[in-house]
Amino acid sequence: MPTVADILVQIESLAPPSMKEDWDNVGLLLGSRSKSVSKVLVALDPFLDVCREAAAWGAELIVTHHPLIFRPVSAVTEDDAVGRAILFLAEHGISAINAHTNLDCAPGGVNDALAVRLGLDGVEVLSPAGLDGAGRPWGLLRMGKVPRQSLETFLGEVKNRLNCPGLRYVNSGRPVHNVAVGGGSCASELEKVFYAGCDTFVTADVKYNQFWSAKELGLNLIDAGHFYTENPVCQVLAEHLRAAFPEIEVKVSEIHADCMKFA
Repeated sequence: MPTVADILVQIESLAPPSMKEDWDNVGLLLGSRSKSVSKVLVALDPFLDVCREAAAWGAELIVTHHPLIFRPVSAVTEDDAVGRAILFLAEHGISAINAHTNLDCAPGGVNDALAVRLGLDGVEVLSPAGLDGAGRPWGLLRMGKVPRQSLETFLGEVKNRLNCPGLRYVNSGRPVHNVAVGGGSCASELEKVFYAGCDTFVTADVKYNQFWSAKELGLNLIDAGHFYTENPVCQVLAEHLRAAFPEIEVKVSEIHADCMKFA
């Protein structure tokens, strides 16, 4: 039976910690490396709903994109959401591993998964940060092409392919053909996207002034939601672990969803 340490090695083979941002917190954040694992629950977030689902299913480990502990904590109590999740996992003997900005940047990670989900062809890394051990470029954003179409048509494709309830966007008046993607909060990269020759950028958590900047540049900017732009990577993580450990059960959370709703 594989251990938490064995599974951590596999996660880090997909998303090396060297690719993370300096401010980030990745890896094994709770639990024992020597604990045997028969079931792994994969989810975008380590929130209490995911922790409860893992316990009910009998999982010994959760693997998430977002970290259980992001900022330093001075106390672990039931007074806040992070403390409640930590206490619940510890009480039920469940370990927690995450790959965050390293998975954003890694080949085959968050942004490759998003590009595939949106049907982009000829996907490449926009402004590579370096090469990985296999000689592949890695970096934060991806860009590729879709058949030339109106923005209205592409907006419908984004909603359908990501299964998101709504989009915020700026229409620059240009058709969609060269598309960049950045799952989660990547709108600060919009000038880089524009000067790379893209006409459209799909990301999330876009601020008011960033929409105006995109409009002034002449860039179609689409905010498809943090959850919806990053959640496709959960299936990638699950498939990676199933291939490496066919003797254990791995599933993506069946209950975790975006808490934001549209009226």
